[in-house]
Amino acid sequence: MKVICLNGSPLTEGNTATMIRVFSETAAERGADVETIHLNELTYRGCQSCMRCKGETDHCTVQDDLTGVLAAVREADVLVMGSPIFFGEVSSQLKGFIDRTFSFLNPGFASGAMPSRLDPGKTLVMMLPQGAPDETSFNDVYPRYAGFYKWFGYEHRYELRGCGLGDPGDASGNEALLEKVRNVAREIVE
Repeated sequence: MKVICLNGSPLTEGNTATMIRVFSETAAERGADVETIHLNELTYRGCQSCMRCKGETDHCTVQDDLTGVLAAVREADVLVMGSPIFFGEVSSQLKGFIDRTFSFLNPGFASGAMPSRLDPGKTLVMMLPQGAPDETSFNDVYPRYAGFYKWFGYEHRYELRGCGLGDPGDASGNEALLEKVRNVAREIVE
């Protein structure tokens, strides 16, 4: 099983990275091939709305550091997208990646029986740590993206939220959250 983890945080040692690391370690212990990519270390642009992926080709034609990431995600069985909640939304680093996944959709995706170019049966995990302690704050972020990713063939979708994680090291001390992360990894990589 191939797992791609995308850290959409600018921090490589923050709460998002901690959650991804715990997931990755657990999945690897169970035999998964895991790769973690820190999006903030890459140079890339968002979708350019050129529409070439809907006519000339079946993939994004923008050539930058995200080109290989998109190819790896296309082949992966599991996609883990992690991002802190910034101003009620995923980070710009993750949003840029998400916009480029438009290339995963077939032309006529909104009305077609086969909207996605990806193989069906994939798994999506979204990790969304936030500083706000109230669980009702920003609880609309995951459902928006989970709906889109259902079109892509991600039949199994999981949300892992961490609330009240205001300082970069807070997740490492939250054993209940980390156990949830481990349990999801165990369930996915049986």
